[in-house]
Amino acid sequence: MARKFKDLSEREILAVAIALEEEDGRVFADFADGLRETYPATAKLFEDMREEESQHRASLIATYRERFGEHIPLLRREDVKGFVRRRPFWLTRPLKIAEVRKQAELMELETIRFYYERAIQQVTDAGIRKLLGDLAESERKHQNAAEALQESITPDIEKAEDEAQRRLFVLQIVQPGLAGLMDGSVSTLAPVFAAAFATKSTHDAFVVGLAASIGAGISMAFAEALSDDGSLTGRGRPLLRGAVTGLMTAAGGIGHTLPFLIPDFHVAFVAAVIIVAIELAVMDTPLLSAAFQVVVGGVLVFITGIWIGSS
Repeated sequence: MARKFKDLSEREILAVAIALEEEDGRVFADFADGLRETYPATAKLFEDMREEESQHRASLIATYRERFGEHIPLLRREDVKGFVRRRPFWLTRPLKIAEVRKQAELMELETIRFYYERAIQQVTDAGIRKLLGDLAESERKHQNAAEALQESITPDIEKAEDEAQRRLFVLQIVQPGLAGLMDGSVSTLAPVFAAAFATKSTHDAFVVGLAASIGAGISMAFAEALSDDGSLTGRGRPLLRGAVTGLMTAAGGIGHTLPFLIPDFHVAFVAAVIIVAIELAVMDTPLLSAAFQVVVGGVLVFITGIWIGSS
């Protein structure tokens, strides 16, 4: 059962303060660790804040020992009513810079309220009151630093962070989307054109192409989402990555399926072939290291579909 703050003794209040400083310091360390590779300047700011939190904890422990002895009771923030439950997003990778800055500001605001509005009003020992007041002032400086994180970033640093954010977007959204588009375009060629030549019906070809595209999209979405949780590779949230891959896979197949909505079979077939040619040409780009294999594979699948449908 969580304790009410008003029921805590001075000894327990100091114990909670020590736990708070330790937890905040470790969270700042996690922020610094998660941002160091992509946002080194901001990571350095959080490392400095972690050092200060460590000094605050040392001051609190020294005061506690002088006043109450060596044993510090295990009393954490979750053991006391009134604290906001923190969502441990700092454990995920990669960290989002905007969320980190906002969370740091909220953490410091909560700590200031703890010292000023609660703890200092409930203790009577002059030495402890002075220490809590000094820590509150120090935390206020931290809050100002958290609010001014964006202002402390120079144009060069901001440019580097923007470039890092762009790389993350490419890694987490663009690359999975392109992979899905390629897979959808190539994997659905055979069933679409096989159905078209076998039935000579644009409606049947469209239905087969639509089913193949949606099926491929669902399959790729699950495969991508389950293949990597993004914690080590930095490829982002698996659900988002899977959804992007699945949608682009379906889109890649539907592209050369839509022409079969045209009632005239020959016109629809010519339009579909033109779209396939455009798709294969677009894939041949320096952005895709496997472009040659994809184009050759696409042509082979396309020929296979026509051959099977004609047999």
